[in-house]
Amino acid sequence: MEQFLYLILRGITRTFNFLPLSLLYFVSDFFYLNSYYILKYRRRVVRENLQNSFPELPLSEIIKIEKKFYRHISDISVETLYFSDISKKEVEKRISIENPELPMKYLKEGRQVITSLGHYNNWEWISSLKLFLDTTYYPVYKPLHSKAFDKFYFRLRSRFGATPIDKNQIFKRLYKDAKEGIPSISGFINDQSPKRDNIQYWTTFLNQETAMFLGVEKISKKLDAVVLAAEIEKPKRGYYNVRFTLITENAKDEPPYAITQKDAQHLESIIKKNPEYWLWSHKRWKHKKEEQ
Repeated sequence: MEQFLYLILRGITRTFNFLPLSLLYFVSDFFYLNSYYILKYRRRVVRENLQNSFPELPLSEIIKIEKKFYRHISDISVETLYFSDISKKEVEKRISIENPELPMKYLKEGRQVITSLGHYNNWEWISSLKLFLDTTYYPVYKPLHSKAFDKFYFRLRSRFGATPIDKNQIFKRLYKDAKEGIPSISGFINDQSPKRDNIQYWTTFLNQETAMFLGVEKISKKLDAVVLAAEIEKPKRGYYNVRFTLITENAKDEPPYAITQKDAQHLESIIKKNPEYWLWSHKRWKHKKEEQ
């Protein structure tokens, strides 16, 4: 059954690839109308998240952001399917790295570089990073329950030379690389909600008490890695620009939770500029501090 589902997914993506992305955005427009007005997919979650994050905004402004978000996430869905068979030439046309010299400086020194991303703009397309940086790239992921979807996303993320690594195996791989003098850059999606029994640190993020993952901080301190934040901008539909920002050069010298706090503040500043590009439909605040 899972293999049959995988073949269906591949059939859809191959069909999508016969059409230019400009035409596929008509499919995205249909997705938007269906998900927002008919299915009302997670509308209550999205509305509540937006209102709690921006209590100063009137409902009319919240609804404007909400609609822009649903349009954007529909684009992401189409782009992800399209990316499964996109050509190298088109990726290089649609993605640009503003300051590749920042990560490359540390990689040339033989350092491990850990990059923190959020679910902001098209995070899946960043799995093509190895096309732009001459190094080993590890997109860190959580295996999916569905073997078909897990196989689909693994293939998608590894198409352009990246090596996807299970989040439970990433430290072992980076430690081995460090011992052997192999520099690499790894990408962590760092804005999800940790399980309650794993919560060790809370901060105020988007006007709410928020439990934070400490994976980036713990791993970078053990390796004395460089930590960068990656901001993905969307200059226009179907085009993305990546900018790196230094969080710390020497993780082991940072005070407890400082890396996590700096990273959260950086992501918050990005979201506030263009809130419609963040993944408001995920349940980021399902745990409350007072419950502990």
